Amino acid sequence: MKNTKIKATQGFTLIELVIVVVLLGLLAVTAIPKFIDLTEQAQDANIEGMAGGFATAVSLARAQWEAEGRQNDGTNNVVDYDGSVLILTAEDKANGVRPGYPIALEGGDTSLSATDCVDIWNNILQQPPLLTSSIDDLNGVDSDSYKYFVTLEGTGAQSYCAYFLKESLVRSGDDYVAPEDETEGNNFTYQPATSHVVVHHPVD
Repeated sequence: MKNTKIKATQGFTLIELVIVVVLLGLLAVTAIPKFIDLTEQAQDANIEGMAGGFATAVSLARAQWEAEGRQNDGTNNVVDYDGSVLILTAEDKANGVRPGYPIALEGGDTSLSATDCVDIWNNILQQPPLLTSSIDDLNGVDSDSYKYFVTLEGTGAQSYCAYFLKESLVRSGDDYVAPEDETEGNNFTYQPATSHVVVHHPVD
């Protein structure tokens, strides 16, 4: 019968444990900033991609309107853009308004509202991410479904839509906070009067 030798094994010594903890801490210190940086880069790329697609769609809607002879329904400039009838801006040189850019859906008017901002988003983009103009939606039971938040800024002819990437918004506890202006969170703005689409990144 063979004698079976049992080899005793030892765990980490206190010094070894301390070294491991220190090394893990150093790794965390170097890795977390890189991870945060990558996250910010991804958010920047997301908003820039959406802004580019939005600007292209706005230009295509106007180009179609021009190609169809600047159609007007008797009250407003309109275009049937991929099955959605859009109301377009009417020229108003005194207020710096250029003609032919989406401002509402058929049945609306030329006074831009937050609802119009949502409608424009949903009808000029192909399969757009879910958008809301209600901060309560972002903090509700269906929060995960929403990817973007929109606010109406400015007044009169110079009103514009500000589209924010939800994940870049400031949070208070578990709740998202409605941004005060374009310096908060990754966003882009669309002003129907000028057709300008401008990307904004958060100010540190």
